[in-house]
Amino acid sequence: MKRASILLLSLTRQKPKTLAPLLSRNYLSSNITNTPSYFSLHSHTNNLKSCTKINGLVIKPHQFQANPSRNSGTLAGTTPQISSRQKKIKEKSQLEEAFESAATVEGMLEAFKEMEACFDERELGLALLKVGLKLDQQGEDPEKALTFATRALRVLDIGDEKPSFLVAMTLQLMGSVSYSLKRFNDSLGYLNRAKRMLGRLEEEGATAVEDIRPVLHAVLLELSNVKTAMGRREEAIHNLKKCLEIKEMTMDKGSKELGVANRELAEAYVAVLNFNEALPFGLKALDIHKSGLGDYSVEVAYDRKLLGVIYSGLEEHEKALEQNVLSQKVLKSWGLRSELLHAEIDAANMQIALGKYDEAINTLKGVVQQTEKDGGTRALVFISMAKALCNLEKIVDAKRCLEIALGILDKKETSSPVEVAEAYSEIAMLYENMNEFETAISLLKRTQSMLEKLPQEQHSEGSVSARIGWLLLLTGKVTQAIPYLESAAEMLKESYGPKHFGIGYVYNNLGAAYLELDRPQSAAQMFAVAKDIMDAALGPHHTDSIEAYQNLSKAYGAMGSYTLAIEFQQRAIDAWESHGPSAHDVLMEARRIREQLKTKARDASTNQLPTKALPLPHSCSSGRNEETYIMTSLSAKVKQA
Repeated sequence: MKRASILLLSLTRQKPKTLAPLLSRNYLSSNITNTPSYFSLHSHTNNLKSCTKINGLVIKPHQFQANPSRNSGTLAGTTPQISSRQKKIKEKSQLEEAFESAATVEGMLEAFKEMEACFDERELGLALLKVGLKLDQQGEDPEKALTFATRALRVLDIGDEKPSFLVAMTLQLMGSVSYSLKRFNDSLGYLNRAKRMLGRLEEEGATAVEDIRPVLHAVLLELSNVKTAMGRREEAIHNLKKCLEIKEMTMDKGSKELGVANRELAEAYVAVLNFNEALPFGLKALDIHKSGLGDYSVEVAYDRKLLGVIYSGLEEHEKALEQNVLSQKVLKSWGLRSELLHAEIDAANMQIALGKYDEAINTLKGVVQQTEKDGGTRALVFISMAKALCNLEKIVDAKRCLEIALGILDKKETSSPVEVAEAYSEIAMLYENMNEFETAISLLKRTQSMLEKLPQEQHSEGSVSARIGWLLLLTGKVTQAIPYLESAAEMLKESYGPKHFGIGYVYNNLGAAYLELDRPQSAAQMFAVAKDIMDAALGPHHTDSIEAYQNLSKAYGAMGSYTLAIEFQQRAIDAWESHGPSAHDVLMEARRIREQLKTKARDASTNQLPTKALPLPHSCSSGRNEETYIMTSLSAKVKQA
C-alpha cells in the first residue's frame, strides 16, 4: 500500500475524475511550483477585503501593479517616480517569482531564504506549506519538512473556531511527516484533527466538495497507514474502506486506479485473515482490470495471485490453483521472473493442500534451479519442500530442507526482518507437526524477539505469542504458558478487534491452563469469553463454538455447579444435532458426558462431596478428548494468524 502525503495548493473546480493524479506525489511535483500565490494570509482586515481568490488561494490585486509602466498616471517619455512602497512591492513580487519558478527543492529553499529577509513571518504561511510539501515529497529530510510544517501551522492556524482548508492541509502534511519519523501518536493527532476539520468544511459548505475530497482521501489513507504501523489493523481497514468510497464517487467505474483500490482493500482483509470479506473486493478488482486492460495485463495477474491466496484461506484449493495457473501465464508473458517464481511456490503449496505431494515436489525442483544460492526465494522453496516431505513422512529429508532454509534466513534477519520472521514462524509450525516442540518453541521465541522491534507487526507478534503459549501448555509448562497467552490476547484484540475468532482460541487455551491449575472459576470466565467470541465470529453452530459450550460445561462441572454444567452440555448437544449424520460420533459422546454429569449431580446431592477439576493430559500423543481439543484447536486455526 502506497503512502499518500499529497496536499493540493492548486485546486481546480473541474470534475473530480482526476483524483488519482491529484493524490500522487508526481502531481505535486509538477504543479506545486506553478501555483500563483501571495504569501500574506493574515494581513490587516482592510487588506483581506481587497484580496482576490483564485483556485482557492489568496492573491492581492497589487501584484498586477508591480510594473510601474502600467500606472495610468505616468507620462510618456518621462522617468516615473517610484515610491518606496512600490519598490518594496516590486521586490516582493520578484522574490515570489523566483520562489515559484524554482525547479528543485534546493532552489525553493534558496529563494525562501531570501524571502525571509523581506517578508514578515505572518506573510509566509503558504510558502512554508509549499516548502514542507516539497520536502515531504522528496522524503529525504522529514525533520526539516516538519519544521516548515510547524511554522506554517503557527501562521495559518489563527485560533478562531472556523475550520480552515489550509490548516487542514497543513495538518495532513504534519501527519504524513510524523508518520515518516515513526511518531505514530503525533501523526494520529494531526490526521484526526484534519479529518474533523474537513468534515466541518463539507458540512458548512465553506469549501467545494471537489476540493475537499482529494485532501480527505490523503488524510484517510495516511490514517490507514499509521494505524497499520501501530498494529491497529481493523481500524486501518475502516479508513481504507472510506478511501475506496471516495474513489468510487470521483473516478470512472472502469479506471485502473479503482481496481487497484479494491485489490488493496482485499489485501488488508487478507492480513487479518478475513477471507470472506476479502473475496468480493478481489473479484471486483479482477473484473475492473479485465474489462479495462484485458486478460493479459499485469494488474490482472496480480489480482489472480491475490485471489489464489483468498481461495486458499477459504480452503477452496482447486479454485486457488486455477487462479494461480492463470496468473503464472501472464507473469511469464511479461517476463516478471521474480513474481513468477513466487507464484510457482504458491502453486506448490496449493498442491500440498490438495494432497498432491509428489506434484508439489516436482514443481519446487523446477523452481529451486532458478534461484540464487543464498536468496530468500530459495529458502522459501526448501520450506515448502519440507512441508511436502513431512506429509509423505520423510522426516529426515524434511529436517534437512529446514536446516538449509534456516542457514539462508539467518543471514537476512537484519535486512529483511518481516520476511524472515514469517519464514521462521512457518518453519516452527513444521517442527511442531514433527513433534519437535522444544525446537519449535525456541524458534518462535527468536521470531518474537524480532517482531517486538516492529510496531507494525503487532498482530504477528500476538499470533507468535499465542503459539508459544499453546506449545508450552501442550508440553505441560502451564505456568509459563499463561503470560504468553494473556499477552497474545491483548495484542490480538488491539490488532483485530475484540471479536476476532483467533482471540477466541487464545481464551480457550487460557481456560484450559486455569483448569489444569485447579482454578475452575477462572477457567469458566475464560471459556465464557471464548464462547461469546466464537458465537459472534463463527456462529453458534460452528464446531469450535460447540466446543466452547462443552468447555464451559467442564469448568462448571469442576466447580461442582452441575446444573450449569448440564445446561451448557445440553446446548452443545442441541448444536451437534443440527449437523446431521456426519456428527453422529461426537453427538453420542456429548450425550454420554451429559449423563455422566447427571450422575455426578445426583451423587453430589446425596453425599455433598466436592468434585475435583478434570486434569489436562501432559502427553501430546494421547487422543483428542474433550480436554485436549481446546489446545489443539489453536494449532489448527491461530497458528496461521
